[in-house]
Amino acid sequence: MAPTMRLDHGVFAAAQAGDPLALDRLLRDLQPDVRRYARRQCHRSSAIEDVVQEALFVLYRRVGTVRDPLALAGWVLRVVTRLCMLPVLGLTRGAEALTERHEAEHFAHQPADELRIDLVRALESLPAIYREVILLRDMEQLTIGEAAERLGITREATKSRLLRARALVREFLLPAGPKEPAR
Repeated sequence: MAPTMRLDHGVFAAAQAGDPLALDRLLRDLQPDVRRYARRQCHRSSAIEDVVQEALFVLYRRVGTVRDPLALAGWVLRVVTRLCMLPVLGLTRGAEALTERHEAEHFAHQPADELRIDLVRALESLPAIYREVILLRDMEQLTIGEAAERLGITREATKSRLLRARALVREFLLPAGPKEPAR
């Protein structure tokens, strides 16, 4: 059964054209439908409000990419479904938890002063775009949205840079694993 939404096509067209009042009205009008989709799709009731807000944010940013107002309901439903799956996907990463435990054991045996010096060196070794995002997120404790705004980039680009920055720092800090014998 295809999802349905109450949609004023005039408001939709004006929102796509960049009218901020129309976009605000569109988001307010669609919020109950988005919430209804989230209630059906999300397994954790605690995630529903976060999914609704994130879905509306995605709609806010991407409303101009939706070609047909009749396709909007299906598009929003796919966005909500994907957002509801994020926590589930996070639970399936058991291998990462084992790696993190191994890393934690490595760092627990290093003196704190040496670890601080190594961390400073690791941060200094990063290219500027990675150093900046990791400092904003992990040192200044800004949210992803706040860091993205400060950097003048999208949330997705911020997340990507942060992931890469953390991987580079981890690579710098962890001892090299056993090398394969030369053949």
